[in-house]
Amino acid sequence: MTNVNVNKLYHCTYALSYHFVFVTKYRRRCLTAPMLERLNEIVTDLVSGWGRVVEINGESDHVHMLLELNPKAAPAALANMLKTVSSRLLRRDFKAHLGSVYSKPVLWSRSYFVASCGGAPLSVIKQYIEQQERPE
Repeated sequence: MTNVNVNKLYHCTYALSYHFVFVTKYRRRCLTAPMLERLNEIVTDLVSGWGRVVEINGESDHVHMLLELNPKAAPAALANMLKTVSSRLLRRDFKAHLGSVYSKPVLWSRSYFVASCGGAPLSVIKQYIEQQERPE
């Protein structure tokens, strides 16, 4: 069972967890297992100053991320930054594959989902993400 991590900044104590979902542009089924592994590395590097990655997984047309963040991280700004940087790096690293799927330099849909995780136990959300049908 996952315990809630309580963290501290200079003048606050917090336990903030967010569930993000990013969907591929046109819901194209283009994500692969190596792409999800690379996305995990990218997101882990990007959020290291604001928190940590609890879990990342997904299917061929969307990805779920469970992140613990500090109160200084605005979820909307973070989602924008994660989508922008991960799209650029994944398109660079998997150019041949994504080039056959998209004619323009895109990866993510403009929309996203984010929910604060306070009502459901984190273990239930983590188990849900772990049970995604990971592509081959």
